[in-house]
Amino acid sequence: MSAPNMPRAMTAQPLSRNKVMGLAVPVMLAQAATASTGVVDTAVMGLYGTKFDLGAVGVAAVVMNFLYWAFGFLRMSTTGLTAQASGAEDRIEVDSVLQRALLLGAALGLAILLLSPLLRLLVFEPFSAGEEVKSLAREYFDARVWGAPAVLMGYGITGWLLGTGRTGQLLAFQIVMNGTNAALDIWFVAGLGWGPAGIGAGTAIAEWVALAFGLVIVRGRLVRSQHLFDRTRLAALINANRDILIRTLALLFCFAWFVNSGASLGTATLAGNEVLLQFVSVSAFVLDGFAFVAEKEIGEAYGARNRARLMRAMRLTTELAFAFGVLISLAYFVGGGWLISNFVADPEARAVALAFLPFCAAVPIVGLPCWQLDGFFLGATQGKALRNAGVISCLLYVGTDLLLRPAFGNAGVWSAFMTMYIWRALALGAYMPALLRQTRESQPRQPARQT
Repeated sequence: MSAPNMPRAMTAQPLSRNKVMGLAVPVMLAQAATASTGVVDTAVMGLYGTKFDLGAVGVAAVVMNFLYWAFGFLRMSTTGLTAQASGAEDRIEVDSVLQRALLLGAALGLAILLLSPLLRLLVFEPFSAGEEVKSLAREYFDARVWGAPAVLMGYGITGWLLGTGRTGQLLAFQIVMNGTNAALDIWFVAGLGWGPAGIGAGTAIAEWVALAFGLVIVRGRLVRSQHLFDRTRLAALINANRDILIRTLALLFCFAWFVNSGASLGTATLAGNEVLLQFVSVSAFVLDGFAFVAEKEIGEAYGARNRARLMRAMRLTTELAFAFGVLISLAYFVGGGWLISNFVADPEARAVALAFLPFCAAVPIVGLPCWQLDGFFLGATQGKALRNAGVISCLLYVGTDLLLRPAFGNAGVWSAFMTMYIWRALALGAYMPALLRQTRESQPRQPARQT
């Protein structure tokens, strides 16, 4: 029998496949809801707009994703730091991580909103899309940017829910967001005819509604702790966020490069690739459910300095992720053409999407290793490895695209995009031995004193 004073993280039952599925399924559904926000935006524009509207939403969505996911470290570092504090039995720090994330998210979101007139002048210039597409994209941006504080504060909430294993509440949060977004998209575009601006406005309103719901969920954890501004913990947050920020910017640049590569081949190619990018997003978001479970479990194992638990979390989450990746890939091969044929009205965009669907259908399997490795390193808050791997894979991807696109057109664009996932997996894999050594050699962190 375990000693009564042994930390709970060390006496917990070994992770099982049933537990992984119990945690992962709500996250997968929540992630599917998150991804379907972009799918709904694209579907509504595909049904009620032209290829210019569809291309505008694609360009503007990349811009907004670049702005927002540049601060995705708020979600990622919050998950890892929360899980590590939980593994170390530091209950005060678990709540303090959430509070720091909310304060930082509010400040950064307000800064984006205040700087939006300047950003609007700059962010669309690099794209090769025509002026009509850019004009419509700017309308989307002007409406969507009002949700910036809500988005970044929401990152803190979702990261904390993941880090504490409250995956059911995370699912509810995302359902509220996506349900509101879908209803407003249809009303603003199909009903009022607002076009891309309506898509942006609907999403911004939905982001505020979701934040209000999220604050209700975590309201009992918002009493300020005396350790909220602890210098050591703040330094750990800043260091982790800095490296994850650089990594995220590098990966977002890859997606912006992909969209721009398609735009350089014409509006129809841009629009068709945007449709397929929604398939990619859905598969990445759904399979990230297992990576997020890995973040939580590996974060707790890392906080408790339990190497065996860490290894088991890596193995079980990856086994199940691979099985689901194969299923998603098969579903795209079998049913993707039907979806494209029935939900994309513009014939040129539809033809491009159908022609390059096989590339998209292979992404769930090709991308799986790097998504899982992301989860491993995020859970252990290994920012340096994530940063270096992100920059290296970005440079290699851009070089591959420059080689393949002139010779093979959009087939080259997609082939290079696929190699981006391979470069990421190889770069992160090179850091695995160091991560395992750290888990074995590091000493447990002392929890904050309970008062």
